Amino acid sequence: MHFNALALALVAASCFVGETLAHYRFTKLIANGATQAEWKYIRQYDNINSRGPVTNVLSNDIRCNLGGSSTGGVVDVLDVSAGTTVGFVADAVVGHPGPFNAYLGKAPSDVKTWDGSGANWFRIWQKGTTSITSSGMTWDDTSSQWTFTIPKSTPNGQYLLRFEHIALHSAGSANGAQFYISCAQIKIINGGSGNPSPKVSLPGAYTPTQNNIMINIYYPVPTSYTVPGPAIWQG
Repeated sequence: MHFNALALALVAASCFVGETLAHYRFTKLIANGATQAEWKYIRQYDNINSRGPVTNVLSNDIRCNLGGSSTGGVVDVLDVSAGTTVGFVADAVVGHPGPFNAYLGKAPSDVKTWDGSGANWFRIWQKGTTSITSSGMTWDDTSSQWTFTIPKSTPNGQYLLRFEHIALHSAGSANGAQFYISCAQIKIINGGSGNPSPKVSLPGAYTPTQNNIMINIYYPVPTSYTVPGPAIWQG
């Protein structure tokens, strides 16, 4: 009996460690031609050491991760020109199948004090499945950095630049999808007079049971996949 209990404890511990190691964080912002210092412009969050994901899309944590809506005061704001390349660096390869999204949310005033509330968010980039065959779906699950462009006509102002990976390996039931999220604080300069749309609220952009969030990606293999989120604004 003692041996069985010990064996079960060791198995549980190894599963916990393995799951934790499979998690990842987006800790560095790429901007102005350089990879910026870790967490210098990215809001930290409550589950930062466990690297745990957000699973409740109806929670305020879907904005900038667990507790990330209130940590802007200790994070710097970086000037970034519209039309330039930005991106995020993870502290490990993502390791899980699923799509990526990038959003901008315009702060009503000071981005350091904005909690991300309101219909101010618009999507500027996505990366979905790279192929679908009868054998399965292929995703970018071996990268550790991603780049994209701030639309040239984005109006000047202070923004949260939100990056997420939606891991779908256990998404067959409600709240099974795992959202790995980071928000960077930027000030867009040299912008334009565009009118970003459509704009959404977070929470509000996703529901727990929509068919691209609650999905079995293994069997039967889906024949198509649409990345969750509003239409991408090209600017």
